[in-house]
Amino acid sequence: MWNRRRFIAASIATSTIRSFAAPSTSNPLLIDSHVHVWKHDPAFPFAPGAHPPAEDASEETLLNLMQTNGVARTVLIQVIHYRWDNRYLASVLKHYPGKFHAVCRVDPEDPAAPDHLTQLAQQGFHGVRLSPAATAEGDWIRGPLMQPLWRRCAELKVPMTILAPVTRLPDLIPLIERNPRLIVVIDHMADCPLDRPDQLQMLLVLARYPRVFVKISHIWSLSRGPFPYRDADTQVKRLYDTFGPKRLMWGTDWPISLKQLPYDQAVALYRDHLDFLPAKDHEQILSKTVQEVWPFGL
Repeated sequence: MWNRRRFIAASIATSTIRSFAAPSTSNPLLIDSHVHVWKHDPAFPFAPGAHPPAEDASEETLLNLMQTNGVARTVLIQVIHYRWDNRYLASVLKHYPGKFHAVCRVDPEDPAAPDHLTQLAQQGFHGVRLSPAATAEGDWIRGPLMQPLWRRCAELKVPMTILAPVTRLPDLIPLIERNPRLIVVIDHMADCPLDRPDQLQMLLVLARYPRVFVKISHIWSLSRGPFPYRDADTQVKRLYDTFGPKRLMWGTDWPISLKQLPYDQAVALYRDHLDFLPAKDHEQILSKTVQEVWPFGL
């Protein structure tokens, strides 16, 4: 559980980044592909059994951070604290039209999930997130309810976003092959451990499917070194070499990332430290790939 003072300090920190990174020589367009928001509000109760941090991670705080750090737009991902109740995120979309895209959650074990997804798409959500665990409790990803949900996703032309350990990725292949026009986004490099390049191959093989995209997020979580986490460079380079820049995107995972680094440093990690990339490819990852999946019209 986060300490109140630490949370607030990390959220509002905007002056520390120059001590961690050389000043940027340009102002690239930045679109953050992965952020969560929540608020303690009786109008939008958390799911039974959820244990969110005591401090809010509100859209107002996020918008201030975006403005300070030059982030133009953000994709909001339904946080697990609300489980399948997407009403809070729907309210954020309504109050800030054009500033955000949002990805919902539906219960993957509910036969009515495809219809729930249709209703949420009509409310402005652009995509759904599924989170199959590596253990037997995630075996629903192989079950009969998946194909109707993936097919509905394809019909609605909204991306399927997957949060899963890398060992679960082979289970996606039949679903990807049955829905070749569906955009599929793999979150956080499938959290593949940096010291398991053999497991990374389970992610790399998905490059054969041209509609599969990867978020090179969670560098800060996977690394065992200090900022800017150079031990992760090899894995990111392998993804870049295999998928190419047009199928990679960055993301801060704010406020989950506050466990390790403040928002401004998370932005700088991708803006200032992917220095092995050609400038054109860097620009692609910072904004253009995100807009391919979640069009903002910028």
